[in-house]
Amino acid sequence: MTSLRLRAQRSSKMATAPVSSPWLSATRLVLLGLLSTFSPVSRGDQVPLLLWTSGGGQTLTPPTAGHIVGQQQLSSYLNTALEEGPKNVVLFLQDQMSMEDFTLYGGAFGNKQDSVFPNLESALTSSSSRLVLPAVSWPASNAVIGQLQDQLETSPLYMDPETLSQLRLNGSSAALLVFRLPYGVGSDLMSAKDVLSGNDEVIGQVLGIMSVQAIPYTAIYTALRPSREAPSLSSESVVGGGRALLQARGGYKERERERERQRKMKQKAGIYAPVEFKEVDSTCILLWAKALSVSILRSGSWEEHDLTPSTFGEGVEPRLHGSSCDKNKARLVLNYENVLGHRSFKLVFAMTQRYYKVSARRWFTLDAVELEYDGTRATFNGSRSVYAPAEYSYRCQSVTNYRWPLLVPRSIKDPSNQWRVSFEDFQIQGFNVSGGDFSYASDCAGFFSPGIWMGLSTSLLIVLVLTYGLHMILQLHTMDRFDDPKGPAISVPQTE
Repeated sequence: MTSLRLRAQRSSKMATAPVSSPWLSATRLVLLGLLSTFSPVSRGDQVPLLLWTSGGGQTLTPPTAGHIVGQQQLSSYLNTALEEGPKNVVLFLQDQMSMEDFTLYGGAFGNKQDSVFPNLESALTSSSSRLVLPAVSWPASNAVIGQLQDQLETSPLYMDPETLSQLRLNGSSAALLVFRLPYGVGSDLMSAKDVLSGNDEVIGQVLGIMSVQAIPYTAIYTALRPSREAPSLSSESVVGGGRALLQARGGYKERERERERQRKMKQKAGIYAPVEFKEVDSTCILLWAKALSVSILRSGSWEEHDLTPSTFGEGVEPRLHGSSCDKNKARLVLNYENVLGHRSFKLVFAMTQRYYKVSARRWFTLDAVELEYDGTRATFNGSRSVYAPAEYSYRCQSVTNYRWPLLVPRSIKDPSNQWRVSFEDFQIQGFNVSGGDFSYASDCAGFFSPGIWMGLSTSLLIVLVLTYGLHMILQLHTMDRFDDPKGPAISVPQTE
């Protein structure tokens, strides 16, 4: 117990030590930044952020110990760094990262041979302008791409080291190069160490290419979300001693699995209300789905984002500004933030109602499903498959653009070819809504499905075979004369 207290006191003293020497090693810099967060403030929803430049730049003052950097303060840091620093930004965006990754695998306690960040440490040590933010709220880090895009006034380029080696950059013009880095934790903790070591090699390759091209750059290393949940430092765990604290740390995975199980049970058992858009206190558009998800193709793999928690559920109020409806047209706009690295993201359902002379009735069609993100629009055409009588709602078990697609890209060059959308147990109504309930649903699966047609055709074939066999049996005739072996042989005249 005494040794634990001495260690805690020593850590607190290190946390308050100033980090001002430019020649301080990168490992100690990262370690001091991490230890500075050992405070009563909860750090379960924070990720670290490291920033450095290859050339000159303004020296940035790190926040005080225990301070959590929000989106506004992070934007101020980025503005300051880009005002005088290089305008070519290299963003290493990892899927998940927490401060514990540096303390566990960074060789922070003097064992340099076990460090998995040699290239990162070398870059930080050689940079005269660097900034270490140990605790950045993950929504702020998730919006880094959007902030950099606004400040540089350029679109991000998702790249890999091989593509970068073939690209010729211009030091006078701004560029935002994004390198996505994976992160995975399996049953063996060495798997995370191997992944981080591979990510550090990618960082080394990218920085080496930038050095060969003699292009000054500003590098940022952060993540979309934390990889670990901080252990609870409640009074009970402190009083219980070091054993209870270790048990709390070791039970993290079990707690996560239990929370995930409880969340799935609630989603399975819960029936939430549909999205409802009103015009002059009258409901005109209804939308409901069991699951809404979008995916984008990056570096040869699909990255998925689930929009369901932000659209449906108890206490969830989706933002519908931009939606409209009248007698002939309806437009439902779902507004989101920070979807797959895009700061602004919209999911749009455009519907029209027309009168068709052939059927002598009015029908409504889902003309388009649009994805609007950071000034770009991807459009899927759904008018050929998604339709229903104007008095009905439309329902389908699965509406996608890749598996039995009901939605198709508008053209070959449309950005929608890089996206996947998936709506499960989907129901929508844009006209003739009575109250807040859906009208009778017109299902996308007709009465005679392919399975039913196959069964009917097989049954018909079997009936035809049995009928033919019965007909052949009925054509058989019994002989009217029989030969008696004990009597005289039957003589059959030739004239008969």
